[in-house]
Amino acid sequence: MSAEENKALVRRFFKAQVRGDLHAMREMMSPDFVDHSVLPGQEPGREGYIQSVAEDRASFSDVRRIVEDQVATDDTVISRLTISGIHDRGEFAGMGPTGTEMIFTAIVIHRISGGKIAEEWSESGGLQELTQRRLEQEMRERERIEQELRVARSIQQASLPKEVPELEGWEISPLYRPAREVGGDFYDFHPLSDGRLGLVVGDATGKGVPAALMMSTTCGMLRAVAQSSDHSPGEVLERVNEALCPNIAPNMFVTCFYGVLDPAGGHLTYANAGHNLPCCRHENLATELRARGMPLGLMPGMSYEENETTLELGDSVLFYSDGLVEAHNPQGEMFGTPRLRSLLAEPARGAKDLTAILLKELGRFTGEGWEQEDDVTLLVLRWSETRS
Repeated sequence: MSAEENKALVRRFFKAQVRGDLHAMREMMSPDFVDHSVLPGQEPGREGYIQSVAEDRASFSDVRRIVEDQVATDDTVISRLTISGIHDRGEFAGMGPTGTEMIFTAIVIHRISGGKIAEEWSESGGLQELTQRRLEQEMRERERIEQELRVARSIQQASLPKEVPELEGWEISPLYRPAREVGGDFYDFHPLSDGRLGLVVGDATGKGVPAALMMSTTCGMLRAVAQSSDHSPGEVLERVNEALCPNIAPNMFVTCFYGVLDPAGGHLTYANAGHNLPCCRHENLATELRARGMPLGLMPGMSYEENETTLELGDSVLFYSDGLVEAHNPQGEMFGTPRLRSLLAEPARGAKDLTAILLKELGRFTGEGWEQEDDVTLLVLRWSETRS
């Protein structure tokens, strides 16, 4: 082929790229075509080149390739191009759609053999600017996420109780360990009439600000209902559920265990809205405190089963969130409720000691470098000594 025929071939090739005509491109390329300027992850052969053109073409509208200058010999064509397009359809070079026009300059060298394009070398200007844009976009996104996490943490921390109630003869030890991506765990205490104490542990579904707002709202509702009049645990959950249902976001709900302790005699009345079952330790045996009930905010008109138990001197109750039992080790195994119950069944310990042992065992189970998947909340209640 002559130099002019080679130049015409390359121009037709550029036009096929603009149209996204992959069949025409393939017809103009040698089966053993080699691209000497491959992008990360791109195959150097013909099909890899065509695939990369298709992906780039799918990310842009109003694509143009202007041949500013072109020289050729009997087997080589050198082209100087200006390439432009509106980046409004898909990801390009790791950057989501920007809606802006992108303009690149490029020097492209093609080797022609047997009337087909056999090799391509290219150097493009504007990639540095594109890389800078992508870095700026990623930085803005990271800043947005970090700001959301800070807001969510502040909401969550403000909703948790500042002090732990002091009950004569009783130990109360709460622990809240947030995951990096803030969840919706919460616990609370409600001082009630006649010296009784309401205890709450719950978890709002989701992450970030929505979960933090939902847990904060639920905490406030539970506190207001519990302290407004002498409601039983089941009635408290029922009233809060009715208040949440009309206003809760789709696909969100709140699990919650609510108990009322009479510290004078160790009597504990409780109800459960779909939360993890607390474990009660009595004489080296750990049993679950069971009560049926749907999570809050799922359906109106729900009622909540109430049960009761009487704790004895030395008994402990552990309230917890799923961040503990659903933690995974490197082999993918879950920490699980059976493991938790076996730990609780060991010889009696103080409330803070039990919390420390559970955390130590969790760390041993998950191993070094564990990335915490969810918030971990523990609340230990223990009758440690007789009242004076």
